Amino acid sequence: MKQSLTLFAVAAQLLAAGAIAAAPARPLAAWPKAASAIAPDAKLEARVRQIVAGMTLEQKIGQMTQPEIKTATPDDVRKYYLGSVLNGGGSWPNGNKRATPADWVKLADAYYDASMATDARYKIPVIWGIDAMHGNSNVFGATLFPHNIGLGAARDAKRVGEMAQATAQAVRATGIDWVFAPTLAVVRDDRWGRTYESFSEDPQLVADYAGAYVKGLQGAFTDANVVATAKHFMGDGGTHEGKDRGVNQSTQAEMMNIHGAGYYPALAAGAQTVMASFNSWNDKAAGKDYGKMHGSRELLTGVLKEKMGFDGFVVTDWNGIGEVPGCRNDSCPQAINAGVDMVMVPEDWKAFIANTIAQVKDGTIPMARIDDAVTRILRVKLRADLKKPSSSRHAGRMASMQSRELARTLVQESLVLLKNDGGVLPLARDKKILVVGKSADNLSNQAGGWSLTWQGTDNQNADFPNADTILAGLRDAAPNVMYSLDAAGVNVADYDAVIAVIGETPYAEGDGDIGPAANLRHSARYPEDLALLKAVSGKGKPVVTVFVAGRPLYANDLLNLSDSFVAAWLPGSEGKGVADVLLRGADGKVHAPFSGKLSFSWPKTVCQTPLNVGDRNYAPQFAYGYGLTYDKAAKVGRLAEDGNTAGCGKTNAFPVFNQSDRGTFPLYVQSGGERKALGADLNTVHTLPTLKVVTAQVTTQQDAKQVTWTGPGAIEARAAAPRALPAWASKDGALTFDTIVTTAPQGPVQVGFGNGTVDVASEFTRLVGKGKSTVKIPLSCFKAAGAEKLDMPFRVTAQGGLVAAFANIQVVGGAAKDADVVSCPK
Repeated sequence: MKQSLTLFAVAAQLLAAGAIAAAPARPLAAWPKAASAIAPDAKLEARVRQIVAGMTLEQKIGQMTQPEIKTATPDDVRKYYLGSVLNGGGSWPNGNKRATPADWVKLADAYYDASMATDARYKIPVIWGIDAMHGNSNVFGATLFPHNIGLGAARDAKRVGEMAQATAQAVRATGIDWVFAPTLAVVRDDRWGRTYESFSEDPQLVADYAGAYVKGLQGAFTDANVVATAKHFMGDGGTHEGKDRGVNQSTQAEMMNIHGAGYYPALAAGAQTVMASFNSWNDKAAGKDYGKMHGSRELLTGVLKEKMGFDGFVVTDWNGIGEVPGCRNDSCPQAINAGVDMVMVPEDWKAFIANTIAQVKDGTIPMARIDDAVTRILRVKLRADLKKPSSSRHAGRMASMQSRELARTLVQESLVLLKNDGGVLPLARDKKILVVGKSADNLSNQAGGWSLTWQGTDNQNADFPNADTILAGLRDAAPNVMYSLDAAGVNVADYDAVIAVIGETPYAEGDGDIGPAANLRHSARYPEDLALLKAVSGKGKPVVTVFVAGRPLYANDLLNLSDSFVAAWLPGSEGKGVADVLLRGADGKVHAPFSGKLSFSWPKTVCQTPLNVGDRNYAPQFAYGYGLTYDKAAKVGRLAEDGNTAGCGKTNAFPVFNQSDRGTFPLYVQSGGERKALGADLNTVHTLPTLKVVTAQVTTQQDAKQVTWTGPGAIEARAAAPRALPAWASKDGALTFDTIVTTAPQGPVQVGFGNGTVDVASEFTRLVGKGKSTVKIPLSCFKAAGAEKLDMPFRVTAQGGLVAAFANIQVVGGAAKDADVVSCPK
């Protein structure tokens, strides 16, 4: 889709950061050179050359390999000369979610000591990377700042830099010296589940923050700083229909001026690593398909390293090489030849090392490319002056992970007042206040994704010991606060005002996408929020709605039921920051003003996406930069409501279960008279009498459930009430699912849809050892067996022996005509 270039005057930001020599009078027409704040050092370069010359091929490939801490021990670092390790979201020392800073440092020291105990001529310290997305967010007890979307609304680059420095200090408290941040995505379609990781739809605002963030993280490489990562290079925020890992269809001018805007100041500030993006780039207007970013030499080498002058190293994303055509998770010469220097290969790293060594020996990967990659890695390590983790003055100190006052201030600044009809806010502290809603006393919802766990799910309030919920903040400030989750049995007339805290529940990449079969209407995915507001509105008492969400969403129905409406985004651990702004001070005056401004345009209709300031015919409900204040009254009044349930994209697929649509059917397993909901927790191993279920990967990270049958049992997708199958899905439709079958079944395998079943034991047996496969069963097979309901659109029952992973379960219209469908058994 054509995107406007009217707001891409990033010249002032780039000039201030030293990214370009002079301010351009018009949008960039060529990729600019970024003059890094870290100048080349001849003595350091000589040392790098000396080390590389003395390394074996095995040692070089080891430096280029980054496994996950669950799969690589300190002794593996020693034995395989591993250059790096990482911990993914929801991975902790010894698998202990509540590991202390001292526990983290102990493991970091062990990895470091192992790297210095190899038999290599030159000892090269290992570097540990972590997703510290909004504070040291994977670690128990750390302060959690607002996610980037809230920081964008705050319009405060100085404090964002301070937040980055505080994050670096918190990371050093755990012995880690590399952070996969900042995210520089410029999100153009809010259906993307990572929208909250972006500062803004406006490239200028992203550019404003990029340099300050990098400087805050890296500083002068003291023991309170870490190596920063500019990510994800590039175009991740501009994929078609907001699909995670999808295709960006921008022109080169749009990619350069929109999606590249944050990289110029980030590289100018000295960012030492860049993470390649999962997305592809297909410039349809120019007829040029660049393919997957992980395999694009033109982008990784031609643009980033040669034109922009980046001299640090490029790291892949999680198993990112496996998405390059012709590659696997353990083998991808295309990516290395394209310019990837370090490969994040969480599980299959031993095979990757062996395969890559063989590919160098047979000439598939030139030795010069390996030497360049290792040179870049060593350059960054020497610049960062890596030392034993426990040597930092912050190591093991919980106090170094606390920046609560700064976080509280950023929460105050991030709140955006969308509606305040009648001047309801700020509320006097002596009012009798009824607080309702699922997110009022829920730190998991308040923190969102990338909080202790990858998706931010499977967390309780007790998992955030140094934090306050929004309810706790209100109770601390006001003496007469009563809480009810759903307002059931509560007489609203007994109170002076109602504060409803509602919104989205946690999600991260993949899980948070709003698929093409759905739309932006919040109430369609969270009907309990609409029901709650209906229960408390119209009772003669003002209703203040606090909307906790990772993106702007269609919410006119909720706005109409609210006298005041606040976009609180994902504020993190400091709920008191919300109370500070909603309530007057003890003296009756404004305690903290509303100052936040929308960094994303707010939609007027359920399918008003993409929606970005500067677009032709731009007509949002609330424009970019909108935000009421206490001293400026503006009545919103009643808004037109759109209850349309149709999806916003072109699709012939009705989702049953996948990780990228929150509206899918929940999964359950049954065995031996027991029935369990699999839930959102990706770490739990579910064990029943004859079944074991673990999270697995079929296509993308943790997108599947692998079931092992040792006896009779079933896995099924089932809704609380039947749902209608759209006509476009049922026409020549087929039930489809992706699977990896590891072990053949012993006996029949019944796949069920509604009341119908089909025995596909022979099909599952055929798929053993074939890797990812897609099974397609025509709906006519089930209809012949009497299927007429959609409360259970998927069920697999086996008797034993079968080991299979299931993902991307859906009903696809027209798929019954595909050549590879399963034949209906007689």
